Amino acid sequence: MILREALRDLGKMKRRFSIVGRDSELRKIMAAVAAGRHVLLEGPVGVGKTFLASCVASYLGRGFIRVDGDDRMTESKLIGYWDPPTVLAKGYVEEAFVEGPLTRAARTGSILFINELNRLPESAQNALLPVMDEGIILIPHLGEVRARKGFLIIATQNPEESVGVGRISEALRDRFVLVRLDYQPEEEEIEITRIRSGVDDDFIVRTAVGIARATRDDPAIRRGASVRSAIDMAALAGVMRPETEEDWVEIASMVLGPRIEVRDGFGSISDVIRRVVRRALGGGPGFTS
Repeated sequence: MILREALRDLGKMKRRFSIVGRDSELRKIMAAVAAGRHVLLEGPVGVGKTFLASCVASYLGRGFIRVDGDDRMTESKLIGYWDPPTVLAKGYVEEAFVEGPLTRAARTGSILFINELNRLPESAQNALLPVMDEGIILIPHLGEVRARKGFLIIATQNPEESVGVGRISEALRDRFVLVRLDYQPEEEEIEITRIRSGVDDDFIVRTAVGIARATRDDPAIRRGASVRSAIDMAALAGVMRPETEEDWVEIASMVLGPRIEVRDGFGSISDVIRRVVRRALGGGPGFTS
C-alpha cells in the first residue's frame, strides 16, 4: 500500500525528506522495490546515493543496515561467525553465533545498504548470491536462515572509470536492476545547498555551487567536487563572511583540498583551486578583488 502510494505521489516523500529533484530516479527505485528487485545505484561520489536509499527505507518503515565496502569486510564478517569462547563452553548453539549485517538484514526483513559494493572482496560479493537468488543463507552448524519478506539489497558503486574502482562480477551485476544518478542541474544544487547549509545568502550559496561545478569540467582536475563540497563551502562562508577572492580561495582550499584530484603536470593543487575560484567568481556582483 505504501509503495503504491509513493509511486502515485512522489511529492509526499520528497516533502517529508526535503528531497530536491530526482523524480525519475526515485520513481525507478520505488518501482524496483515494489517489484522485489535488488537495486544498484551508480554515480559519482556525493550525488546522494546513500541519502536516497535511506529515505526510501525510512518511508517504507523498514530497517536500514549499512555496510561500507572495503577489503576488511570479509565473507565471515558479512554473514557472521562463531564466537570461540562460547562455542568451547556451550558448543554450536544459536547464542554462540554472532550475526553479520547480511544475516541480520535477511532475518529481520530489512534493507541491506552496501556502500561501494565494488570495493568488497570477491568472496564477500559471492556470499550475496544465494540470498539474492533463493532468499537463503546457509550457516555451517546452524542451518538455513531464510530471508524474511521485505529483505532487499540496495548497493552503490562509483562509475568504473573512477580512479581505484574495481568491477563487480557479471554474476552479481546480473542480479541487480541499475539506476544511474548524475550531478543535478545547477538550480537544484543551489536549492540543496541552501537547505543543507542553512545559509540564506543567495550570493554565498550560488558562489559555493559555482566553485564546486567549475571543478567538474576543469582539464586539470581528474575528479571534481560534488554538491557536498558546495554545502560545506556555503556553511563556512556563512560564518567567515568572505569579501574578497582571497577569502573564497581560503574557504575553497579548506573544502576542496582533500576532495579533488589534480592531474600530473597541471601545477599544485593550491594553484588549481585558485584558478577555479577566480573562474567561478568572474568578478560578478558582490565580489571585490
